[in-house]
Amino acid sequence: METKVALVTGSNRGIGFEVVRRLAERGYLVYLAARRPGAAEEAAGELSGRGLAVRPLVLDVTQDESVRRAREHVEAESGRLDALVNNAGVLVDEDRRLPGLELPIEAVRATYEVNTFGPLRVTQAFVPLLVRQGGNVVNVSSVMGQLASAGPGYLAYRSSKAALNMVTRVLAAELKPHGVRVNAVHPGWIRTRMGGPEAPGRPEEGAEPIVWLATLGPDGPTGGFFGPGNRPLDW
Repeated sequence: METKVALVTGSNRGIGFEVVRRLAERGYLVYLAARRPGAAEEAAGELSGRGLAVRPLVLDVTQDESVRRAREHVEAESGRLDALVNNAGVLVDEDRRLPGLELPIEAVRATYEVNTFGPLRVTQAFVPLLVRQGGNVVNVSSVMGQLASAGPGYLAYRSSKAALNMVTRVLAAELKPHGVRVNAVHPGWIRTRMGGPEAPGRPEEGAEPIVWLATLGPDGPTGGFFGPGNRPLDW
């Protein structure tokens, strides 16, 4: 049996790092992707030092050329991709502090570049490899992007994740005939740099529903939004 291959963006720390670890422990060859070469190499080295098949990959989801080079590297080295986890995300400081009516458009644009355009850009680049294997795409979203429960504040983050959820739905419909599943996931409120020290969940817990979606078989769901415990969520 050929080794399955996964790629996790923004995975040198936090939830992404735990997703890489768990997929590698399941026997996947995992590309640990980060913007900075040193960050990718250090994090991948920590896991490969434990005997896991983890390789560093430089990938800036906001840059077309960086994504193109990463795709070419994975294709040349592995020739396949069974799971793509679009984990990279940002919550800019202005979005934390300011109401939407005062939020600079530049802060909204910067948020969308990573949280919405990034996953779309990466998926578009890697979809030929995913179609070959009938693979899985997992977009790490948030309940803060739910239209059903939207409230004040965090305009850039909320709207970028709502837009990512729509990207998920459209790509799921378009890729279903090709055997590729595309789902969105809310990992929970997790203690990471973004989630803050008050968050109740651990990165290991946040990784669980992501790994479940990344390892779905041909009969798994597509076009869904799932949360902790793999439970379906309202859009």
